[in-house]
Parts: sequence; C-alpha cells; structure tokens
Amino acid sequence: MSTTSNMTYAEIVFAHIEQTNTFVYNTMVKGYVSSSNPKKALHFYVKMRKDGLVGDNYTYPFVLKACGMTGGLWEGREIHGELIKGGFDWDVYVRNGLIGMYCRCGEMGCATVLFVGFHCKDLVSWNFMLGGYVGCGDMEEAQRLFDEMPKRDVVSWSIMIDGYGKKIGDVIRARALFDTMPLRDLVTWHSMIYAYTKAGDMIAARQLFDEMEEKNVVSWSIVIDGYAQHGNPKEALNMFRQMLCKGVKPDKISMVGAISSCAQLGALDQGRWIHMYMKKNRMQLDVVAKTALVDMYMKCGSINEACTMFNSMIERNVVTWNVMIAGLGINGLEKAALEYFALMEMRGIRMDDLIFVSVLTACSHAGFVAEGLNIFDRMRTHGIEPKLEHYGCLIDLLGRAGKLNQAQIVIQTMPMKPNSELWGSLLLACHTHSNVALAEVVVERLVELKADDSGVYVLMSNIYANARMWECALKIRKLMMERKMRKETGKSVMEVDGEIEEFISGKKPHIQCEEIESSLESSEGGNVGRILE
Repeated sequence: MSTTSNMTYAEIVFAHIEQTNTFVYNTMVKGYVSSSNPKKALHFYVKMRKDGLVGDNYTYPFVLKACGMTGGLWEGREIHGELIKGGFDWDVYVRNGLIGMYCRCGEMGCATVLFVGFHCKDLVSWNFMLGGYVGCGDMEEAQRLFDEMPKRDVVSWSIMIDGYGKKIGDVIRARALFDTMPLRDLVTWHSMIYAYTKAGDMIAARQLFDEMEEKNVVSWSIVIDGYAQHGNPKEALNMFRQMLCKGVKPDKISMVGAISSCAQLGALDQGRWIHMYMKKNRMQLDVVAKTALVDMYMKCGSINEACTMFNSMIERNVVTWNVMIAGLGINGLEKAALEYFALMEMRGIRMDDLIFVSVLTACSHAGFVAEGLNIFDRMRTHGIEPKLEHYGCLIDLLGRAGKLNQAQIVIQTMPMKPNSELWGSLLLACHTHSNVALAEVVVERLVELKADDSGVYVLMSNIYANARMWECALKIRKLMMERKMRKETGKSVMEVDGEIEEFISGKKPHIQCEEIESSLESSEGGNVGRILE
C-alpha cells in the first residue's frame, strides 16, 4: 500500500466492508502513514472514533507519527489525553510514539519529561530524542545525549552526522563522526556526501562517492544535484550520463539536476532529450520538474516550448511564475513579462522577493521606467519590504535610462548600506552615458569598499578615453601595471552536436575550434548553438 493508486483502491475496498473493526482501521492508518499521506491517516482515525471504535497499542504509534508529520501538536496533545485515560501511555511503542510526536513538533520540553520518566526506554526512544535536538539545531544537547547513550546503532550516528553536516554546516565534526563509526550503511554515506555538497565542497563529495562500494540512485542524485547547484553543470551532465550507462534509473532529483544543468549551459538538445526520456519512461512530472523544464526552455531561448509547458501545468507555485516572468524578460519579451505579473496580481497569487527582482529586471531591460518605479512602490502592498537586490534593480533601471542623478539619490537615501554591486551598476551607467564626474565619485566609493578590481579600472580608463581625457586614461593603465592587475579572462560555453564545449579567451582547446569558429561566422548565430557569455 505504498502508492497513491493502491491507496485509492484500498479506500474502495474499505467502503465495501460491511462491518469494520479496529484491525481494518489500523491497516488504513498505517497504509497512509507509510505512503506519506498523514492527513488521510488522521482522517481515518477520526472516522474510527466516530464509529465508536477505540484504538489499541498498534493504532496510536502510527496516529502519533501522522501528527508529527503534519506538525499537528494540538491533535497530538488530544490523543495524548486519550492515551492517559486508556492507560496506553506506558506501552513502549506508544510512549515512543508520543516522544517522537513531540520531538517532530519541536516540543522538546514535553518530550524530555516523557523520556526521563520512562524506565523502559529503548534505542528508539534515545534516537527520537537525538533527532529532536538535531531538528531544533541544539547540537550541544544532542552531543551530550549521544555521549550518554548506553547503545548506539547506525541511525544514531547518521542523525549526528546530519546534525553537524546538514543542520549547522560543520563538516569537520560530521566527518570525524563518519570516520569513527563502526558500521556504515547507505544512508550514512549519503548523509556525509550531502553534507559536503551543501557546504559546496564537491571535491570531497566526489571522493567519498567514488569510495562507495555500493551505490544507488540516491547516491548519484546527491552528487548530480551538488554539481548543478555549485556551478559545475558540465560535470553534472557527465555524471548523469554515467548513471544511465550503468543502468541506474534516475529519480526526480537527478532529473531536475540534469535539466538545471542544461539550463545553465544553454544545452537545448540535451534538455529536449531528457524531457523525451521522462515522457518515454512515463515518469511522473511534479511541479518542481515541470518548473525546471520551463526554466530550461526559457534559458535556452525556446520560448514556445517553455510557454507550452507552463500552460499545460495544472499546479503552479510562485517559483513557476517567477521562472516564467524572468524567462520572458531575458528573452526580450518584457511586455509579456509584465502581463504575467499583472495576471498574478489579478488572481491574488502570493508573491515573494524574487518575483519583484524578475519583473523589475524586465522593466530595466525594456526601459519601462514609469512602470518599474510604480511596481517598486507597490511592493509593500504585497507584504514585501524592498531589499538590497530590489534597490539594485531600481538603480539599474534608472542608470540604463540615463537618470544618473536620480540613481545616485536612491543609493544615498536607501535604508541599507549599498554594496559594491550597486556602485558597479552605477559605474556601468556612467560609462554608457559618459558621465565622468559621477564615475570618479563611484570609483572612490568602490575603493572604500575594497572592491576596486581590474574591471573597475578598465571601465574607468574607457570612460576617460571616451571623453578624450588621455592623460587620465594612461594614469589608470599605469596604476594597473604597478599593481600587476590583469584583465579577467572571458569564458563561454556552447552546445555542439549534443556535446558541451568550453571556450576561454586566448586559448583554442578544442581540436575542431577553427571549424566551429568558421561555422559561427557563416551561420551568424543560427542553429549551430547557443553561446552564453
């Protein structure tokens, strides 16, 4: 009874049972808890009580687990009262169910009272408490309890590794525990690898992955998603291909990681292939996977396919809308982006910070100054307090439109301290609109922030050169030479016959480089591929 379809069938069978009893209800409650549908499990428990049936020591552990899964503290306390009246609260399984429920709900005080006063506590009791402290981020108390444990199993160690690695990002402590534990299972390996990926240490994550004697789809998915999340989409796709070659069927996480990597690389052909693979294998596409596909098609410039996917979605969340609005903006369809934003407002869909970043960026690229200012002013009506990113969009909007004085006033009067990105955006606007005086002020601010890298001085030198202030331009160049500053190397990626190739300024690493460059020149950016600077 692990799938939704089976549970639907189970309900049909249940409806045809003439005389139900506690055993039948227990089966339904357990089935729904096991299939991660705790609300349905609680529904059947309530129905059982309405039918005048009383639960037993088999019913309550699953009902309490359902309460913990939904964060139903109030319902859990009601059931706790029933247990005391029925005398079930001293049963070891029921007592553990209560401890687990309170721990999942973050009520460590109630859990501790039950734990300390329980003389028959077993390893499950200890592990529930350990997981509760880790869930609350109290690693000091978790470590104290771990040290006191009379016996530990692989679950105990895994909980602590998760706590240090995932919860607080202390991979050194997590690895020390991992290396110390006497026996490891797949879950433990996954916990440690995930801790490294979350910390962005993909070298250590990959080393550990390669050391695993036994791997499953979860092992591959963690690493693929890690590469995709931490700026190495090419390796993510390489790992995805290796996984398929070894006959491992991908899951949702690995599929989304691969699709995200295609989006980052602009690898439309590979993205389409993955989409077709999902269809061919009849993989269930949830809102996360479909949103990833919309994002991939948008970033690869295939707007029609992105819109088709978006329009076919029955369920959409705020991320889906954001991907759509941002995608239309980056593809030069800023007016359409504003229309989708207006549609969100009309339907009363709750917005987040990123929606406003996307729509303000679209306004900036299109030069819709009045619309952008109006949307910025309306942010608070949607319960969003403007953040640094939103002010950055506003400054970019004003800077592109040549309203440099207004942009400077915004920077000087904004409620938070401007960062180097904001000043850099204004410096770029000074270059575009040849405002030497303001550019000099901006560079001074960047020097104060110690953000005066080579790019800043190259831009300032170009501003002087455009204004024919040759001595000032030469002075900047000499300063760069004295500080041994070098112009940053540019890098592009391109999809060629389904393969991802990297191009670095000044280097020709590919054996077919000359052919590719010739093709690019002759096609003028046609169907050869999409280059992302």
